[in-house]
Amino acid sequence: MITAFRRLAGTWFSKVLFILLILSFGIWGIEDVVRNMWQDNAVVRMTDGKIELPEAQVAARRQLSQLQRQLGPRFEVTPQMREAVASQAVEGLVMERAFSAEAVRLGLVTPDTAVRDYIWAIPAFHGPDGRFSRLQFDSFLRSNDLNEAEVMRLAASGLLRQQLAGAVLAGAAAPDALVNPLLAWRDEKRTADVVELPFLSAADPAPPTDEQLRRFHENNPDRFSAPEYREATIAVLSPELLLPEVALDDAALREAYEQRRGQLGQPEKREVEQVLVSDEAKAREIAAAWKTDTAFADIEAKAKEAGGQATSLGSVDRNGLPLPELAEAAFSLEAGGTSAPVQSPFGWHVLHVSKIEAGNTPSFESVKDQLQRELGLEKASDLAFERSNKIEDALAGGATLAEAAKQFGMRAETVTIDANGLGADGRPVSIPVSGQQRSEILRRVFTTATGVPPHLDEIEGGAMIAVEVSKITPPALKPFETVEADVRRVWTNDQRRHEQEVKAAALLAAVKAGKPLADAAKEAGLEAVRRENITRQPPQNAAPGTAVPPQLVAPIFGLADKDVTMAETPDGFAVAQLVAVVPHDPSNDPLGRGQVRAEVTQEMQSDIEQQFAIAMRAKADPRVNPAMLRQVLGGQ
Repeated sequence: MITAFRRLAGTWFSKVLFILLILSFGIWGIEDVVRNMWQDNAVVRMTDGKIELPEAQVAARRQLSQLQRQLGPRFEVTPQMREAVASQAVEGLVMERAFSAEAVRLGLVTPDTAVRDYIWAIPAFHGPDGRFSRLQFDSFLRSNDLNEAEVMRLAASGLLRQQLAGAVLAGAAAPDALVNPLLAWRDEKRTADVVELPFLSAADPAPPTDEQLRRFHENNPDRFSAPEYREATIAVLSPELLLPEVALDDAALREAYEQRRGQLGQPEKREVEQVLVSDEAKAREIAAAWKTDTAFADIEAKAKEAGGQATSLGSVDRNGLPLPELAEAAFSLEAGGTSAPVQSPFGWHVLHVSKIEAGNTPSFESVKDQLQRELGLEKASDLAFERSNKIEDALAGGATLAEAAKQFGMRAETVTIDANGLGADGRPVSIPVSGQQRSEILRRVFTTATGVPPHLDEIEGGAMIAVEVSKITPPALKPFETVEADVRRVWTNDQRRHEQEVKAAALLAAVKAGKPLADAAKEAGLEAVRRENITRQPPQNAAPGTAVPPQLVAPIFGLADKDVTMAETPDGFAVAQLVAVVPHDPSNDPLGRGQVRAEVTQEMQSDIEQQFAIAMRAKADPRVNPAMLRQVLGGQ
């Protein structure tokens, strides 16, 4: 019997029967089991793992929330934008996994203490005193829908990425063949004859008629219209407002003191002097001389002979030195000590420490009030967050913003305001916040439509705001009679501008016809001033009337010899004719070479880092499942 079955299994009849059985299983529903055997629920599969749908959804929702906070409640997120956000979030996870896998392969680790110090050093988490602020940190967590463990993970991942990138970038340095031409271009100087025609120097035009003024008023509505005004209720809930409700005992303050001891007080500082030269041998000679002759004037002379310079950096802490290698060298010396030459992109440095100021940690009593405020604000921030949920519930239940504000201790005001924060009288309108928070509230007011239910949003500084717009008054042309003086003033200024533009154009035409600018200006009753040492980056603090108008600089550097150009400035018009080009010799400028080398090296490192990231991604070999990607933010 068994032999017969074996013979039957090899016949075409048995094969057809087997296919029919499979089809019948499909009718009974077993096809779901078969199909799921090959179904892939991962959004991305990689060489070293996969990214599951829930993880991708969390990352994408976080990015979408950030986008919506930035663009305001009226901004509608389109399906295309949701798709782009999902793709971006998944790509971020792919790159994080790719670098983590490489770090594991190389045996790299990041200690928890290093992660903590890294987070404490992030400026966004610092308070007004420049130190780590728990209040700012918690505000960041809430604003970005994160928890502390996730931030620690992201920071650790970032540090690992820095370690990997640091190894790849270690050998990057800009060569002289690139540095010298760039420095020569950057520091080239030019000489030009310049004629300036200020608007205020133009003759007063003939008085306008009433008809001219009225027509000018009608033809320029943007200049003489009242802005859009909005009537809105603005409510704010901030830790500052709730601070009086927070009670702290000495035990809590002492615990905070012990935890923050490292952030309190003053760091160690050192009086540091530096020599910078381009040659290592000369740097060693100066270092040897400095160990026996500490007179700074003598060292300064030696540095000058070596083609470098000596400078006093003053009293600095470790973070006050521009490069880590310089900080390490300076803070490893005793008072009166001189370092061995230290190389950087700028050249060779020799450092001398003339004085050491020890750091200090203040007593508990001396910082008790500071801790009381800092810890109180942290607790008040938690209280504000708890209360915000109740406010949201009240608003969802139909309460007006004014009612919710009164019930839960928010500070609220109803104002009529324009986009610049001014009232109808042209004066700033008082609203419950100031500074950057004021700008954010104005943005919210002018991106919210009437009738939109208010909701709480967290803004910079940990404050929570809600806005309810009740009325919008569109821009309207002011009656001529109320702005006649303004119309007359603007009309007069326009006539003066036109007169100076005509004169400048005449000078330009005369020079293009072959006449020197100085002669053309003299014939027109004007004066051409010769400006020397014009640079591509003019000084910011030049005295008025001593420098070329910034609007002329780029055109002057685009001129050939004796060519002419013209530009409008905020105060008038200016015409310039190129007189001479003064080349710059990089071989006589070691400091300039060092600056350009550092800038170019940084750009090279950025390019290399991008190439390294591309290589890591290729090594990870991510394979995206399009069907699962569409589900990341609820697509079909």
